[in-house]
Amino acid sequence: IGKKETYEDTGAVLSRMSDAVTARVKSREQIAGLAANSTIPIVNALDDYAHPMQMLADMQVMMEHLDVGPDGTADGLQGIKFAFCGDLNNNVTYDLMRTGCIMGMDVRVAGPKGEDFAIEQSVLDECAELSAAASNAGTVKVCETAEEAVDGVDYVYADSWMSYGVEGEERDKRFNQLLPYQVNSKLMGLAAPTAKFMNCLPAMRGEEQTADVIDGPQSIVFDQAENRLHAQKALLVKLINKEIV
Repeated sequence: IGKKETYEDTGAVLSRMSDAVTARVKSREQIAGLAANSTIPIVNALDDYAHPMQMLADMQVMMEHLDVGPDGTADGLQGIKFAFCGDLNNNVTYDLMRTGCIMGMDVRVAGPKGEDFAIEQSVLDECAELSAAASNAGTVKVCETAEEAVDGVDYVYADSWMSYGVEGEERDKRFNQLLPYQVNSKLMGLAAPTAKFMNCLPAMRGEEQTADVIDGPQSIVFDQAENRLHAQKALLVKLINKEIV
């Protein structure tokens, strides 16, 4: 999009043809442009700064495995300890941090040092604001090691190490930088005994996690994947029926 007509024009045209649009885009500018002239819901399926639809599925699967029913509980995900290990400079990590603050979770993230892996300051600032917004808001801690992040947590999360097109020496370098943050059975052993493993998929066994973790009894990755369908259906129903705006 944005090649032969503006994002705003595309949003206006789509408004005449459909009840809602789900757009997976490359930048926040694109999703904002689509929404600017739209008269229907424009759902951000993914951009370079966030992955909100994944967050709905992730929170749903966590609640399911905590036996939180449809009516919720007094606590929900309040106080849950959650760790992400891997590349901290990506949209999934950013939204896990934001969502954890909103949901009252203790979020810990760990990844390599260096500009290529660093969390954008704007995200850290946003999380600080979310944490300060309510007395029961969650917190985010950037940990030095994967072991520190995972210690005693209820959920351990990994995401792909390699973007499309990363090959050759660049791939080898990136692999070696991220290897200390691989989720393996030894690392999972530091989490709570009932801890679950998550990955938003696709996953590469032997990279961000080992096969024994993703295929083992603590893994809930396919429940998580299934919820991408259910969570998005529920969101569309509420948007189209104007239950949320």
